[in-house]
Amino acid sequence: MTEPGNVLDLAPLGVRVEILRTAAQTDGELLEADVVGRARGFLAQSHVHVGQVERLEVVEGALELRVAGRVHRLGPGEAMEVPAGTPHRQRPGGEGPGRVRIQVRPARRTEEFLRRLAQMSAEGDFLPGGWPRPLAGATLVLDFADEGHAARPRLRVQTALAGGLLRAASREYLFVDEWDVAAPPEATFAALADARTYPEWWRPVYLDVDAEGPPALGKVSRQHFKGRFPYHLRTRSRIVQLEPPRVVAAEVDGDLRGHGIWTLTPIPDGTHVRFDWRVHADRPLLRLLTPLLRPAFRWNHNWAIARAVEGLEPYARRSSAAAGRDTAARA
Repeated sequence: MTEPGNVLDLAPLGVRVEILRTAAQTDGELLEADVVGRARGFLAQSHVHVGQVERLEVVEGALELRVAGRVHRLGPGEAMEVPAGTPHRQRPGGEGPGRVRIQVRPARRTEEFLRRLAQMSAEGDFLPGGWPRPLAGATLVLDFADEGHAARPRLRVQTALAGGLLRAASREYLFVDEWDVAAPPEATFAALADARTYPEWWRPVYLDVDAEGPPALGKVSRQHFKGRFPYHLRTRSRIVQLEPPRVVAAEVDGDLRGHGIWTLTPIPDGTHVRFDWRVHADRPLLRLLTPLLRPAFRWNHNWAIARAVEGLEPYARRSSAAAGRDTAARA
């Protein structure tokens, strides 16, 4: 009798899968399962197992198996093997639900793949007719292409399309900006680490920053800023790394959510600045528009960084000069 945990409900695909023997039980030699029902949609398309031999045996009902363009009709007690790398398609034949016992050798990640299909079924990731929703399908392609894939189009095309779709739909942005500042690392670091200074030099981007005291590990500040687009953003930052005058990093939430890190490197006559900014757009309007306006958001970021490049150096130079005068006055 099949254990309850090994019965997978793939109702949107027209079947349930009863796992009989797993990779763990056979030292990876094979996975054996009964597929019960009438497969449709995603499961009935022509596909390829990259490095596995599949054996199909009809226990009840009938099966129409097309292998490399040739159709085979199997009844109860009949079986057939499909060599690795061979395009094939199996569809129910006759009437009734049918039961087909499959063996896949070696097992590899077949059980993981079947459990992913069950998870997708439970979470509503299949459309009527048994086809995956676009983003769930794209993720499935990228996660299991090395196990098996649709016979057409070519795998390279499938993975390129899947990757492009996920990138277009992602609300995550990754920006890396670098430039040189003709000011000492200490003064440059002080400006970047203390967000309270941003409205002074990072204009007109930063409108207001609220923080209690100078920067310290765990310190929280709140920012109000804007870009070229006609909306304002509000965020909260918490310093998670502070290594003067070299590194300062913060976790950010609010209208934007992510992680930013400033890395400073001394160079002749100044400081090399690098800003790594990984961010998700969480404001409802930004979430809605991200897939359509990703290039515009990147342009908006570039405009804001250009304002930082313009303002940071003169501010850091003034701060350094003022610190020098104070030191001289105290001497």
